[in-house]
Amino acid sequence: MRGGALALQGLRRSFGGIVATNDVTLDFTAGSLSAIIGPNGAGKTTLFHLITGMIAPSAGRVLLDGQDITGLDRQAIVRRGIGRAFQVANLFPSFTVAESLAAAILTHEGRTANLFRAFPPRDVALRAEEVMELCGLRHLAGTVARQLSHGDQKLLDIALALALDPKVLLLDEPTAGMGPDERWRMIERVHGLWQARRMTLIFIEHDMDIVFRIAETVRVLRYGAVLAQGTPEAIRRDPAVIEAYLGTEQPLEMVS
Repeated sequence: MRGGALALQGLRRSFGGIVATNDVTLDFTAGSLSAIIGPNGAGKTTLFHLITGMIAPSAGRVLLDGQDITGLDRQAIVRRGIGRAFQVANLFPSFTVAESLAAAILTHEGRTANLFRAFPPRDVALRAEEVMELCGLRHLAGTVARQLSHGDQKLLDIALALALDPKVLLLDEPTAGMGPDERWRMIERVHGLWQARRMTLIFIEHDMDIVFRIAETVRVLRYGAVLAQGTPEAIRRDPAVIEAYLGTEQPLEMVS
């Protein structure tokens, strides 16, 4: 499945006198892999909220494959093809991994009557199995979601979004709270999923080693506005980016 082209045009969101997102204009090519970075409070998560319809912009537009999706409700945006990983605890904490995926698919397709069957329909079970295989969760199919390790819960978050066949997948700090080894295993899994599905993948991440290792393009936010965008090599040595992070002219990789 090829990803969708996402365009943000002049997106702005203010909360009272605070401008959280300030005239953000960005284009994400279909099938691309992009990172969004920036200091704390730069507006990264707010930008994801605007894209997914969790909050409405004060101005500007969001376009998916050239179609304006600004102002649609969250479920409509998911149906159009934008997915985002959410917290397992807020979804199906008492379901097994396989049941969680089947429930997400059935709910997405409006087949909620099937939620109460002992076994999901065959097509749903097969899709759940495919996603578990992609995410490395097959061996945990019968494990209750709330009993998973932190890393496996994060993988289930991603699997739940993937089960809905998104054109665009948004990941907000997929390695948060993990140790060094677990972080690298997670990001390798994310990169493998992108290679397998070729969806448009956009992730927020604070670990610069991870960003520079896998992102094709890096976008930098500061005070809600786009400070810079380019290849990892260009961003790594951009004086404005270095100053925003470090207040120095030292190359970013030396202190990442």
